[in-house]
Amino acid sequence: MRAQGARKGLPAIVFLGRNGLLYAIQVARVQSPAQAGIPDGPFFWPRPMSCNLLARGRDNVSRTPFLAGNWKMYKTGPEAVAFIEAFKPLVGNLSGREAALGVPATAIFQAAQAAAGTGILIGAQNIWYEKEGAYTGEISAAMAKAAGAGFVIIGHSERRQYYGETDEWVNKKLKAAAAEGLVPVVCVGESLAERESGSTFKVLESQLRGALDGITPEIAKPLVIAYEPVWAIGTGKTATAAQAQEAHAFLRGVLAKALGTQSADAIRILYGGSVKPDNAKALLSEADIDGALVGGAALKPDSFAQIVNFDK
Repeated sequence: MRAQGARKGLPAIVFLGRNGLLYAIQVARVQSPAQAGIPDGPFFWPRPMSCNLLARGRDNVSRTPFLAGNWKMYKTGPEAVAFIEAFKPLVGNLSGREAALGVPATAIFQAAQAAAGTGILIGAQNIWYEKEGAYTGEISAAMAKAAGAGFVIIGHSERRQYYGETDEWVNKKLKAAAAEGLVPVVCVGESLAERESGSTFKVLESQLRGALDGITPEIAKPLVIAYEPVWAIGTGKTATAAQAQEAHAFLRGVLAKALGTQSADAIRILYGGSVKPDNAKALLSEADIDGALVGGAALKPDSFAQIVNFDK
């Protein structure tokens, strides 16, 4: 399969990128690995050189798109039920994708009951890492699961910003979630100041490595990563598809170094940050973007359904 814009008959070069994935390039008008969507690294890149990305990754790797809504502090239990009843007929049997809703803790049980048998996964927006104890206002992974949650969002930028959530807490919550059989959706992302200072990759690697401390490939099997540039959350600003792909490819490279290439190839990396029906398809067409973590656009059944049905 040729990438868009690739021309027949031009020579291609295949080589290994820093993220452990194979790349094929052909002569075109691209001056650097970053422009081609290839994470820069210690591999041979004759500069100046022109190339166009033909393919990336391995043909035998298939990652099912994961489209998750994060309702934040919106919707009561009855409102969640009403949403799901309106949403179900809009997405049908969800063939070839997974749809999920991260709902307030007070709505998990009712949402899970309403979603039963539909394939729509209900999740929590946060947990505490201890099994039980004197932690007023918190819920454990076991409590979330008992209420009907199948996944949990961990380390969202709002938790980090407003509640002082650290990489150490994220790591402990990831382990707690995995131990209870919940799918951990671990969020990472840089601020505007960090992006403008050229620190994006440094921040992303620090956050992801902190989250993965002591995590084995076996524990990481259900893991989902969500890249959410803080400057794009709720601001109306969205990273371009190329910017998002560059960050996702870098994160997959960090996963490869931490967990091995096989795990890195299998783990889904979502994009979050003002995802809307009109930009979802472009974002999800990128090779390393495996889904979306959606905020405001997931509060209405029709707009979230359009995102879930991005390729229809």
